[in-house]
Amino acid sequence: MKLEEGVLKKDRRALARLITLVENDSDEAQEALRVLHSHTGKAHIIGITGPPGGGKSTLVDKLAKELRKRNKTVGIVAVDPTSPFTGGALLGDRIRMSELSTDSDVFIRSMGTRGALGGVARATSDVVKLLDAFGKDTIFIETVGTGQAEVDIVKIAHTTIIVTMPGLGDDIQTIKAGIMEIGDIFVVNKADRQDADKKVMEIQAMLELGQKKNSWEPPVLKTTARDGVGIPELLDLAENHYRWLLESGNLKKMSIEKSRAELFSIIEQNVEKVVVDRVDEGEIDKLCQQIANKEIDPYKAADEVLAKTGIKLKK
Repeated sequence: MKLEEGVLKKDRRALARLITLVENDSDEAQEALRVLHSHTGKAHIIGITGPPGGGKSTLVDKLAKELRKRNKTVGIVAVDPTSPFTGGALLGDRIRMSELSTDSDVFIRSMGTRGALGGVARATSDVVKLLDAFGKDTIFIETVGTGQAEVDIVKIAHTTIIVTMPGLGDDIQTIKAGIMEIGDIFVVNKADRQDADKKVMEIQAMLELGQKKNSWEPPVLKTTARDGVGIPELLDLAENHYRWLLESGNLKKMSIEKSRAELFSIIEQNVEKVVVDRVDEGEIDKLCQQIANKEIDPYKAADEVLAKTGIKLKK
């Protein structure tokens, strides 16, 4: 039985093996993804992001347990920092979600970023597709927790939850700029701490200064995930947002935007592969030395490299 057939038959071993192949960017994985593409698009994908220390893993753990109480199946992709020794994930999230790992209707996968920026691994989108085709009702993506630059999650998730907490120093600094613009729901976790209400007011004030995402107004909710406080309410808000996406027609628009981003990402990856295959490493080193010495500009150097692949830079 092919691995993609196993995924459609809800074989967990086939799913795990195929995810590994996806992470290793194998040809077999690409072929499987082609076959499974028409079986995707049914899951609600929820991104959980925000600065480190906010309690994202605990929040995901509690949300997943609440979903299981509602008889929903769950997939979790936990993106961890890459180990400098093995290149794999540090598996901190697996430890925190140990209780869920014994539930056959929950599938957890930790992934290393492998040097990718933006809070998610390069293979995250494809792994989510596999979980979708496997039949998971809701899929959580927990990002690595890099702060303001962590905005790539919006290219994958339907609903993006920004998690922060009181006492992070310069509170506004941790949630401003790009990450502030992608949030559909804002959570002040560890709300039993001092200044939680102040944090909520600061976020609400910043949201009032920004542009509304069509007719959806991002709510701000206090939670104490460790004790389960606010978890059912947060899940209700996430499901309300997904319902709004469906009813407003924004889900279809979002799907087209995500497809465009994915298409260009695949093109970019394949161009990179062609360059690596056709251009000698020593030639690349020589060009880099010339750029550093101001003997050649980087655009001309790129033009020379791409010329070997048959691609010309736009003039």
